Amino acid sequence: MKIGFIGLGNMGAPMAANLATAGHRVTGFDLVAECPEGVSQARSAAEAAGDRDVVITMLPNGAILRRVADEILPAMRPGAVLVDCSTVEVDAARDVAGAAEAAGLGFLDAPVSGGVGGAAAGTLTFMVGGSDAAFETARPLFDIMGQKAVHCGGAGNGQAAKICNNMILGVTMIATCEAFALADKLGLDRQAMFDVVSTSSGYSWTMNAYCPAPGIGPQSPADNGYKPGFAADLMLKDLRLSQQAAEAADADTPMGQAAMALYQRFVEEEGGAGRDFSAMLPRFEGRGRG
Repeated sequence: MKIGFIGLGNMGAPMAANLATAGHRVTGFDLVAECPEGVSQARSAAEAAGDRDVVITMLPNGAILRRVADEILPAMRPGAVLVDCSTVEVDAARDVAGAAEAAGLGFLDAPVSGGVGGAAAGTLTFMVGGSDAAFETARPLFDIMGQKAVHCGGAGNGQAAKICNNMILGVTMIATCEAFALADKLGLDRQAMFDVVSTSSGYSWTMNAYCPAPGIGPQSPADNGYKPGFAADLMLKDLRLSQQAAEAADADTPMGQAAMALYQRFVEEEGGAGRDFSAMLPRFEGRGRG
């Protein structure tokens, strides 16, 4: 396929590179970053989007998505598909979907799970909202960039799935870090804690696959000084999106709200900015109950 890729940051660049390596003709654009090897450089977002079968965006937020969509939708050829892999507000995704449909284009909101490592390895999970026809067009590309793509329904449902998933992730990571900090103060060895919890009712992804305690369980950012695999700043962004959506839907999410408040304090007041979201463990280690 002829593919335009707009947004070549830490996630977008390896995704675009994987598509090029697989033999697709990829043209990229980013305001700051250079194109990865195998990806042709466009002079503007509109140029990257022109005469392409599929245009993929990976952008920081919904406001930027709206601005980029205003620029690229008129440049896209009729019948092409815009695939937005950003994590944005549900309303932003649905508004861009409506504009794309009015322009005779397909649209998918397809946020990802798997972090920078998953983007590089081509093992991302895509949560996809949009039409069946657009999903079938993009499916071969999802198969290159990731290991799984779940079609969640209409436009905006991919974003809904992402923020619900990450609300669970944020809450669970906090609980896992709290439990390790409590175990330490009770004199329970961390390895024993892991051996019990990872094989019993406390089993979770944050314990078994992404353990926040260094030297325990599979390799994780905790073993690399909490250098981000998934930054606390991004977790805060996703938790804010979850609470924005909960307010709009009149949904009661007290644990999600509490997790958002903790990550906000961690990032903005306690030095958590730029650290992995599992660095909540040393945060709890250094605190008492007061």
